[in-house]
Amino acid sequence: VQLQASGGGLVQPGGSLRLSCAAPGVTLDDYNIAWFRQAPGKEREWVSCINRSDGRTYYPNAVKGRFTISRDNAKKTVDLQMAYLKSEDTAVYFCAADEAKLCKVLITPDLDLDIRKEEYNSWGRGTQVTVSS
Repeated sequence: VQLQASGGGLVQPGGSLRLSCAAPGVTLDDYNIAWFRQAPGKEREWVSCINRSDGRTYYPNAVKGRFTISRDNAKKTVDLQMAYLKSEDTAVYFCAADEAKLCKVLITPDLDLDIRKEEYNSWGRGTQVTVSS
């Protein structure tokens, strides 16, 4: 599936931004959708996922309470609402899709949540988010 991420931009620390993931001609309800991000010189890291089957959502501690993933049935998108943004949130954000009913969430040794990027084969072109004053 061809995914398109949009909505990135420049925002001040403490500000908000809403990203959207769309796939023209495709119903995203048929996929669990994840958002990842990649900062310069760093590995791509997972930031949110929404189940295909029941809409349950998952977040790592780094963004929990600040980021919210949701399905917008009217727009046929999966959105990532980001609030209380920090400079360390600066990255290129990607959405990814998988046909599995559930997000393949792992529990890390320090009891955080994670999803391996290798679980996803369908990726969109990223959108840049820059948090700076």
